Amino acid sequence: MEHFVVSARKYRPQTFKDVVGQQAITNTLLNAIENNHLAQALLFTGPRGVGKTSCARILAKMINQEGSNNPDEDFAFNIFELDAASNNSVDDIRSLTDQVRIPPQVGNYKVYIIDEVHMLSQAAFNAFLKTLEEPPKHCIFILATTEKHKIIPTILSRCQIFDFKRITVKDAKEYLKYIAKEQDVTAEDDALHIIAQKADGAMRDALSIFDRVVSFSGKNLTRQAVTENLNVLDYETYFTSTSFILENKIPELLLQFNNTLSKGFDGHHFIAGLASHFRDLLVCKNPVTIELLEVGEDTKAKYLEQAKAASQEFLMKGIALANETDLKYKASKNQRLLVELCLMQLASITFDGEKKNSRHYIIPPSHFRKIGITPVPVKKNIASPQSTINHTEITSEPPAEKLSNKEETTKDSLTTEKVQRITINAPKKSNSGLSLSSIRAKKEHLIKQMDVVVDEEDLPKNLFSQDELLAAWNTFISYLQKEGKFNLASILSIDTPLLKGTTIHLRFPNETNKVEVERQQYDLLTFLRKTLQNYDISLDIIIVEELEKKYAYTPEEKYEKLKEKNPNLELLRKMFDLDL
Repeated sequence: MEHFVVSARKYRPQTFKDVVGQQAITNTLLNAIENNHLAQALLFTGPRGVGKTSCARILAKMINQEGSNNPDEDFAFNIFELDAASNNSVDDIRSLTDQVRIPPQVGNYKVYIIDEVHMLSQAAFNAFLKTLEEPPKHCIFILATTEKHKIIPTILSRCQIFDFKRITVKDAKEYLKYIAKEQDVTAEDDALHIIAQKADGAMRDALSIFDRVVSFSGKNLTRQAVTENLNVLDYETYFTSTSFILENKIPELLLQFNNTLSKGFDGHHFIAGLASHFRDLLVCKNPVTIELLEVGEDTKAKYLEQAKAASQEFLMKGIALANETDLKYKASKNQRLLVELCLMQLASITFDGEKKNSRHYIIPPSHFRKIGITPVPVKKNIASPQSTINHTEITSEPPAEKLSNKEETTKDSLTTEKVQRITINAPKKSNSGLSLSSIRAKKEHLIKQMDVVVDEEDLPKNLFSQDELLAAWNTFISYLQKEGKFNLASILSIDTPLLKGTTIHLRFPNETNKVEVERQQYDLLTFLRKTLQNYDISLDIIIVEELEKKYAYTPEEKYEKLKEKNPNLELLRKMFDLDL
């Protein structure tokens, strides 16, 4: 039986040209050798399986071949490899420093490759410092590690550092294609792509996976065989799931998820992969970002086709929902239910697109279209401050009371188009008692009523002056006082409103006054807009703390003010001998 050599050893790079995905580093080392600028201490750092040790061996061989009569000689006796994981004591480093003094018998340099150098102890590092800083001219140290942050700064400062990067999926796939050709293996492009993705940037891992899959499927490497052997979810699973989601087929979607679980896959893996699938579809929406899609050509065509059926809004919401489920998965008590709820929510995003856009309507516009009626824009009926809004009315006839010339002009503009009379009576909500929450809820409801969609072109926008504004303002304050709302009337009297365009600017001394006016602004703006016949009027309230000084009274001053309004207070104080 012939001895089998794994691909990672059989196809280990022998020259810098064979190194995959590290062109910047290999070019730098080649130039350093040619120009005689090679440092005496090098540090190769990066993830596992990206070529650190291979580059160190190639470099050690190349610098000894210069001037040699036999270029095929490997000079292995000039290359010393030390595993710092098992030789990490001070004695090991002292033995190394003793050997460094002896020059090479053949060749130019003695090269010491110390792998996993971060495993050296603190004492070993300190013993190594002097030799590393001033080694003999015939000696070069090459340190390799996957965890640079564990090396002390004094070592790092004495080395020329080369950071090896992860090998891209594209480069790994191209090298696997070359290996498959060398071994007479027929491999599908998507199959090699899945192997490259599974390797996560490590070429050694990619070759190990390749050997494993070839042992499973023989000389014909298919995508199905790779996904089955590596226990990864196929692209088709996510394409089918997304189709069910876009077609709102919740039962089929849940059955497919159950089938996925029955094959031994984890729900966390499924939902994380679905989020990545939505991301890839989103990438396909713009021709500029298609290059970010790291898949084979056949799979890319499927992504482009499905991306046309999914809107960008759906994909953004889908990614958010899937990502939220991913974050909650480990903390969930019922993880399967969590994923199933997420899938049902995803399938409901596009369930009724018209329903989402019709939230301002009591009856959706589609109902009227079915019976042959075209929906009409709402005309807002502005009420006076004395009245309470309990219904919305759309009418084609003016009221019977007598109108002024200005009001008649406005009314004529509102009734240019005959509209069917519709009356919607809202049910009266009774409160069991008076509370701050009920008052706040009522005010917020009134404010929201101002956001009803109206035909702004039909509403009057007459110009008015500062004097007209002040007259209407004082009228509203008088109305508040008659109604017993002295608190709001007092707050509105603090500052004189300033008109700029159609915006009324107010200044108050503290946040409390601002919040109170904002809660009551519906009645105020309704009155001002109707009185001044301009429905573009708005409020702008700012806080000026300096104003507060004008109203910071002492207890004695407050008492004097109250006594002016009611002289009987003094009699009450003397009768009961009260103190302020």
